[in-house]
Amino acid sequence: MLTCFERIEVFNQGRIPEMLRVKYELMRENLFGFYRGTGHLFYEDLHGNDILPSSPLVWVCGDLHLENFGSYKGDNRLVYFDMNDFDDALLAPASVELARMTCSIFVAFDSLKVEENKAIKMAQLFLKNYAQILSKGKSYYIEPQTAKGIVQAFLMAVSKRKEKQILEKRTVRKKDSLAILLEHPRHFKLDNELKSELTRHINEWITHNSYSPYNFEVLDVAFRLAGTGSLGLKRYMFLLKSTNRKNKYMLMEMKQAAPPALKKYLGLQQPEWESEAQRIVNIQQRMQNIPPALLSYTIFRKESFIVQEMQPMKDSFDFKFVRDRYRDLFQIIDDMATLTASAQIRSSGWKGASVVDELSAFGENKQWQESILEYARRYKRTMQLYYAEFCEASLGKNPLKLKKKKTVK
Repeated sequence: MLTCFERIEVFNQGRIPEMLRVKYELMRENLFGFYRGTGHLFYEDLHGNDILPSSPLVWVCGDLHLENFGSYKGDNRLVYFDMNDFDDALLAPASVELARMTCSIFVAFDSLKVEENKAIKMAQLFLKNYAQILSKGKSYYIEPQTAKGIVQAFLMAVSKRKEKQILEKRTVRKKDSLAILLEHPRHFKLDNELKSELTRHINEWITHNSYSPYNFEVLDVAFRLAGTGSLGLKRYMFLLKSTNRKNKYMLMEMKQAAPPALKKYLGLQQPEWESEAQRIVNIQQRMQNIPPALLSYTIFRKESFIVQEMQPMKDSFDFKFVRDRYRDLFQIIDDMATLTASAQIRSSGWKGASVVDELSAFGENKQWQESILEYARRYKRTMQLYYAEFCEASLGKNPLKLKKKKTVK
């Protein structure tokens, strides 16, 4: 039987070694960082065990946790609070998504050193409100005008951010133009051949893709380090310049898409997709009320990538600042439950998902909530054991961080 660390290494085979070291470093920071980077362990441990209650098939984000909700600008140019990571999205039993999310509450609160009784109350709140929204069979969305309390304040604040702010943080002026700031700790220089090939590819994509930003061309390209679970995959950022407006720039990213970690453990027939990136984009467009601006996908060197605009409005809550503010925590968790149920209602009946009547009946049945709550609570302890083993096993093998002058090929 493989150890926890060996299972993690097997899952991450083929990823960029230097970036994988950074992923392990982030996973060592605390229990929640470890949980975010090891969704595959969660699903491996569920596989073959009839632990969770039976539930309808729904479209899930596939790795739902507290930091997979946040703000973004929709393609209607309004700002929303919603699920914002669909890399592992697929068709699955609702109970699997609920268990992953509920466990994240226990794990995150443990990392924040919040008493377990408060975590239990918040987990109960999440499951109760999720069920209530599901039983109504009506989806909701959250924007500044419909949000409440701290979520409204959060959305109002990010709505005021301007594109120039993200440009100021990530670019540097050179003569009469801009370039990507390579001194930024999460930006890395690309090999010249790869950089040229990526430039040609995106310029071609802009010309022929209906979701692309018209009248722009690539000015610069770099490797971008972001996320936790996806670290080690290929992720490029592009600085674009308008061809018909002076001093108008835009940042975009191209993120490699990988198969969802849950898929191999489900045994469920999934729809046929042209690529993993098409899967992600199509499901995201169904589950979100309004998808992000310029969301699309492409194939580069026979690998699929998600393409999207980098936005100053995209952000998530830092729970460290609200750990002692019970009313704010209540509002955030309550809204996350509403959004989870709404996404499943919105995508119901599509490509094999259960219809609204089945979801409503599941929401009205309260018997399943306690078993999911208890499983999530117990699994937090499993995560604590895995985390201790990982920290001990990984320190010697992955001494630390990238040399900043590293060129990515």
